[in-house]
Amino acid sequence: MTAYLVPLIAVGSLISCGVYLLLERSLIRMLLGLLLISNGINLLIIDAGGPPGNPPVLGHGSDARPTTADPLAQAMVLTAIVITMGIAAFVLALAYRSYRLHTAEQVGDDPEDLRVSQLSDPEARAIDADGPEPTSADDADQPDELDALPRRPQ
Repeated sequence: MTAYLVPLIAVGSLISCGVYLLLERSLIRMLLGLLLISNGINLLIIDAGGPPGNPPVLGHGSDARPTTADPLAQAMVLTAIVITMGIAAFVLALAYRSYRLHTAEQVGDDPEDLRVSQLSDPEARAIDADGPEPTSADDADQPDELDALPRRPQ
């Protein structure tokens, strides 16, 4: 099997740009990173599928191409495209919901992660040994607070 250099460079550049975008704080850039990585992987699957050949249907071949094309790579890429579109729709819905709740699409720092990162090593080991801290009932979010649309007065 011969692998051509140009598609492999395209795969590498798509995946590296996708990883760069995936590390951003913006949900839309994360979505674009996922889409670039998915397209890079799809191109890699098609490139690894082998050389082009006759269609995998009996009686529809030509003598110019001695082999039959592998239909598995094409079927896998079509399935991956459908899955990617489902993931893209889900991330877009998350971004829309985040924008409606916070009027920003940036992913913020988690306060608990910040608190734990500021602990010294002995304090962190003591917390790990004791288990998680008990939570109070005042900390729980009420469903009304999570609703993006304001309630109408009744």
